[in-house]
Amino acid sequence: MSELFIVSTPIGNLSDITLRAIDVLNSVDVIACEDTRNTSILCDKYDIKTRLISYHKYSENARIELFLNYLSEGKNIALVSDAGTPLISDPGTILVEAVKKEGFRVTPIVGASAVLALLSSSFREDEDFKFIGFLPKGDTKIQEILELNKNENLVFYESPKRILNVLKIIKNINLNANISVGRELTKKFEEINEGSIDEILTYYQNKSDIKGEFVVLVKKDKTEIDKKEILKDILKLKKYNLSNKDISNILSDLKGYNKNFVYDLLIKKPQ
Repeated sequence: MSELFIVSTPIGNLSDITLRAIDVLNSVDVIACEDTRNTSILCDKYDIKTRLISYHKYSENARIELFLNYLSEGKNIALVSDAGTPLISDPGTILVEAVKKEGFRVTPIVGASAVLALLSSSFREDEDFKFIGFLPKGDTKIQEILELNKNENLVFYESPKRILNVLKIIKNINLNANISVGRELTKKFEEINEGSIDEILTYYQNKSDIKGEFVVLVKKDKTEIDKKEILKDILKLKKYNLSNKDISNILSDLKGYNKNFVYDLLIKKPQ
């Protein structure tokens, strides 16, 4: 039976493609892609001669019948996006739904992921996370989403034009937030920054030119949940006549607590 293959492609470094993905792209009859110019670069590197047909968010509905006809004729199709995995903040949902309704098989070919790249290189206390794609437009809507997900390890994509504003909104919501920010992952100027919202915001405010695509992890706000435990640890360390700064640093290093939150407790809580 004919198949639709959902093929993950590199998010930057063209070497991050699987052997299986190359085999599939070579073997199918057509490759549906967001931008034929971008996919041509990948195909040229791996000598893939398969025919390319554009399939982007503005042509999704118009292409459905064409691709269903191909499958009905016994042909196989590969769906790719410009980078990463189709359907993950990229076109493909409508096609997959239509293909499954017609009884054809949909097969995922896994590969590079900006979300997993950031998560695999960032400390977080819990394995769970929530990915929401791109944040909406408008500060109010962004704030609502961030507020609703304060108890989640929240992951989202962001553009260089909006990143500073989003970081400021995060800070306004939670001064003690801890985040990780990946920029240009797998590319030449890749960077992954992890720290308090103050540290990350200051870093990007001091950059003269912000470029590249971003993926952001806002870590779960567990400060209120951990408050009783933190106070117990503070009392233990107070016995050693340590300064407030030393206590907040020690608990941050050993327990992963937010040092600013600990310091605020030390100042406000009578000991």
